[in-house]
Amino acid sequence: MPAVILSAMSLAACGAGSEPVAQAGADSSENSGRSTTTQSEEPSTASPADTSLPEITLPPRPPSDYAGFIAQPTACTGTAPETVVPMVFDAPEDQGLDETSKVEAVLSTSCGEIALELDPAIAPETVNSFVFLARAGYFDGTVSHRILPGFVLQAGDPSATGREGPGYTIPDELPGAGFLYEKGILAMANSGPNTSGSQFFVMLDDAPLPPNYSVFGRVIDGFDTLERIAQIPLGPNAFGEVSVPLETLYVERVTIADS
Repeated sequence: MPAVILSAMSLAACGAGSEPVAQAGADSSENSGRSTTTQSEEPSTASPADTSLPEITLPPRPPSDYAGFIAQPTACTGTAPETVVPMVFDAPEDQGLDETSKVEAVLSTSCGEIALELDPAIAPETVNSFVFLARAGYFDGTVSHRILPGFVLQAGDPSATGREGPGYTIPDELPGAGFLYEKGILAMANSGPNTSGSQFFVMLDDAPLPPNYSVFGRVIDGFDTLERIAQIPLGPNAFGEVSVPLETLYVERVTIADS
């Protein structure tokens, strides 16, 4: 796997010259005693050569924050939702989830819906936090600030900088050694041990990541939406990774099914 992908995940949470004119010369033997005139001596009727430089169209500059993203066109010809409402919490409230029962959720995006199955049995605190934030409307109107086709879709940061969160962190709930982050896996981004907050990622393909990211669910439907998302045009971020959407993918809302 390319080193840029592996190293990037550690940053996950916290870019004429004119043509010559031929001269018509006179033959001295045929024009002896007569004046001769060359084309170069005749009054010119041609327009002056255009010496202006061609217009240069620069590629769009990738956005680096929420304001930049909402100024762009919306991906998949979708409609931009209401702007995000910033929220900060001291800690997630207990959602009273049954750890023996999986939780269904729907991630509604500009490119379609993605059905998720959250598993409190493997990551109870992570699932509780995600459900709490979803029910509070924390994700509504946020954007995906990072898409790497063949790797990940990342979202969950209202600032769209890749450095913000909900005001709290939750402990890691990591998979065992040798776990495969396969296509459709839902996990938490982080900037080191026990720094997960609100940023999450969905695997767009299998990848041999180290087991350093809390897995708390998987995609169960909407893989066609993931394929559309992988086609969004991208530009480079500040580190040179070509992963910044040039058409904005909104997370319109995250809906938690009634238990």
